[in-house]
Amino acid sequence: MEKSNTTISRYFQFTEIRTKITSLFPFLISILYLMSKNQQVKIFETILFFSAMFLFDLETTAINNYIDTKTNGDSIPYSRKKGRILIYIMLAISIALGLVLVYYTDWIVLILGSLCFAFGIFYTFGPLPISRTPFGEIISGIFYGFFIPLILLYINFPEGYYLKVLFTDTHVLLEANYINLIHLVLLFAIPTLTTAGIMLANNTCDLEKDILQKRHTLPYYIGKKASVSLFKWIYITSYLMIPILVFIGELGLISLVALVGIIPVAKNLKEFENQQVKSETFIVSIKNYVILNLGLVITMMIDNLL
Repeated sequence: MEKSNTTISRYFQFTEIRTKITSLFPFLISILYLMSKNQQVKIFETILFFSAMFLFDLETTAINNYIDTKTNGDSIPYSRKKGRILIYIMLAISIALGLVLVYYTDWIVLILGSLCFAFGIFYTFGPLPISRTPFGEIISGIFYGFFIPLILLYINFPEGYYLKVLFTDTHVLLEANYINLIHLVLLFAIPTLTTAGIMLANNTCDLEKDILQKRHTLPYYIGKKASVSLFKWIYITSYLMIPILVFIGELGLISLVALVGIIPVAKNLKEFENQQVKSETFIVSIKNYVILNLGLVITMMIDNLL
């Protein structure tokens, strides 16, 4: 039993299981949104999607740790050969699950899923990983905060609610319901922005170290002061989205209760503004992410029950 627990803990350490809230919350919000629209959830396809998505998230983190430890001299919980094999296994299983999902859905899921796989891998891999550029925050925010919900909701809503592919003799046409897509962008602006906030806080705290390792992230270009200011505006914008979403009918009135989270979030922002130290204040971004998204999840659950 002890050996089994050690194996599990090493795996969780390698894949940083504690960071997976950035994929879990968008998934939960999507399910609650489907319920609020009285849309029946396709259980089998949804489980397939969640399994492929979550396993791929673990795999991309493992790639990140494998590459980072190779360049900075740190170690991983396994030998490098075992770590590499584990990455290949997770990638193969997640791709297989994704292809099964495509079989039960359509080409749009293949296209969107392929984009997620490509950006997930090249986020930390390749001659110029995205994580080492000023685009890391926005890319991670969009793919965690928006693409996860888009694929899940596309799978469960009727054909054409968001997107539709039309095949003719000579053309392949893509139809988009831009009103529904705009509403979707607004709804998932909160997990998108707060995911980007986690990456921004991480890169701001690591700025000096990243410069030495030639990682030219967003804080490198805009400076620490501007990064801290941008970090603050991420949460101001996120909270402004709640009354807007209530006004357009995508959230119920009860969701305004989530605005009470402004109080602890503002306190956390002040703490981060005072010092940007990885071991002490990076956790602020995680706390703020949870406060905002958990508030949204709880109020959406209550609204569905009512």
